[in-house]
Amino acid sequence: MFDGLSEKLRGIIKDLKGHGTLSEANIESVLKEVRLALLEADVNFTVVKEFISRVKGKALGQDVLLSVTPAQQFIKVVRDELAATLGETASELEFKGRPPVIMLAGLQGSGKTTTTAKLARLLKGKGRNPYVVPADLARPAAVLQLQKLSEEIKVDCFDVAGRKDPVDICTEALRVAKIKGYDTVLVDTAGRLHIDAALMDELKGLKEILSPSEVLLVADSMTGQDAVRTAQGFDEAIGLTGVILTKLDSDARGGAALSMRISTGKPIKFIGVSEKTDGLEVFHPDRMAGRILGMGDVLTLVEKAQAAIEEKDARELEKKIKKDTFTLDDFREHLGQIKRMGSLDSILSMIPGFGALKKAKGLKVDEKEISRIEAIINSMTAKERKTPGILNAGRRARIARGSGRTVQDVNRLVKQYGQMRDMMKRFKKGGMRSLKNILPV
Repeated sequence: MFDGLSEKLRGIIKDLKGHGTLSEANIESVLKEVRLALLEADVNFTVVKEFISRVKGKALGQDVLLSVTPAQQFIKVVRDELAATLGETASELEFKGRPPVIMLAGLQGSGKTTTTAKLARLLKGKGRNPYVVPADLARPAAVLQLQKLSEEIKVDCFDVAGRKDPVDICTEALRVAKIKGYDTVLVDTAGRLHIDAALMDELKGLKEILSPSEVLLVADSMTGQDAVRTAQGFDEAIGLTGVILTKLDSDARGGAALSMRISTGKPIKFIGVSEKTDGLEVFHPDRMAGRILGMGDVLTLVEKAQAAIEEKDARELEKKIKKDTFTLDDFREHLGQIKRMGSLDSILSMIPGFGALKKAKGLKVDEKEISRIEAIINSMTAKERKTPGILNAGRRARIARGSGRTVQDVNRLVKQYGQMRDMMKRFKKGGMRSLKNILPV
């Protein structure tokens, strides 16, 4: 989402590297370019003005350190101010009440129903026992959608059973939640194409009944400053405690995320990074600031890996690497773990410097490559997966036909597998070379 802004900021900072010191003249010149980059990214004008003022004051006040270049000093100031603009630290959910209720609101098309399921899955993964309530009767398919998503993530969903009044649904759902001992109730409320009096009256009534510990607005980041205005409207009408920004995996310009906290005073608590039910992340302002500046986000990458890879699987893989018994079955399992971490592009974007390398080398991440590789491996026999050295021309042709790929694709996979085996041997001995040739890009 921030690719355009990141590219411009990296170019601006690169120009600073030719300066020996940070002076008012070169800072003014650089800040002019930063201002234009932020405005082009659809950041609110007032937010840009305040941001530039703070950066200028701190950059001019920086002591010159012999071990730090002017560009490095400036990057630190910009990163710190980006983090402050985005909210400085992650904002935790409040769980007050018996049971705690989280009410999700938003306009139609913002991804509210899907986000309800995503949040339920996230909370379930943290050991909570969530209960989802479909109270959006304005969109005919919303109830059925939430029921199906709940089945997918194995979370209980309140049975509407012909009820046609959101107040009745929420009242009964709360009663059931208390009886069955759910520790979190997530309520998907009605949306509209735009804010209107009828919608706000309905939400006010539900809020009075539910007494929620959190009222979260689900906002579509692709709508830019309209998302900020929507948040302000909802906050004035019902009082928000936070925001969930969806579609941050899109090619939107990113201005909504940078404007939201300052314009509304409400923290961004989560971000939607894919359409899948696992595509919801806790929003860390400091990490996002690093991503925007092309510095990567190693902490989030590590957390994703820990969530996707079981500790026993990691230990088993370590044993196989040490014994040099890593097979194509293991390779396939390894690819499955990568898929569980999210899209390849989002994973690689968290590696420091990958954004710049991607542009410089013209790299393109093929999201379907893993599925193609899996299809080829699945077309092999158990013996072939265990000992790929027996793959002669005839076997490779059969595998290509069975997987719907070409013999060249099969040859490339076998070569990639061999490179991974070689890399693991070097890693075991303490050496490490480029992973470029084993990444599906």
